[in-house]
Amino acid sequence: MLTKRDEHRSRYLSYLERCNEHDFDGMATFYTPTIKVNDVPMDPVAVTTQFSHLFAAFPDWHWDMRNLLVDGDYIALHFTVTGTHRGAFRGIEATGRRVTISELTLYRLEDGKFAEVWDQADMDALMKQIGQGEHR
Repeated sequence: MLTKRDEHRSRYLSYLERCNEHDFDGMATFYTPTIKVNDVPMDPVAVTTQFSHLFAAFPDWHWDMRNLLVDGDYIALHFTVTGTHRGAFRGIEATGRRVTISELTLYRLEDGKFAEVWDQADMDALMKQIGQGEHR
């Protein structure tokens, strides 16, 4: 018999698979009707839409889970994220550079779905890796 902890872990691993497939519809099925992202209420489609610019710029964007902790209805994760800069991102045209950053995310589940998420990705490191601030 699976424990609640095992169920949350399994649910998250299924979600991560959808994320790494860039499957917006699949991702949205894991969210409550109104999910809060960094304390901002959002519709599930709006949550997945925010990834479209990222995936367009980094079509091979991929989360590798380093650590996953479950405590009650909370899931905390530490990732290494990789991608190749193949499209414009935040005003910087494609460089073809491979990037690697760290990301920390905390989820709160409600009735088996993600109701709140707090996320912190090292976007400064990403911008440095694609050349922001370089003199050309």
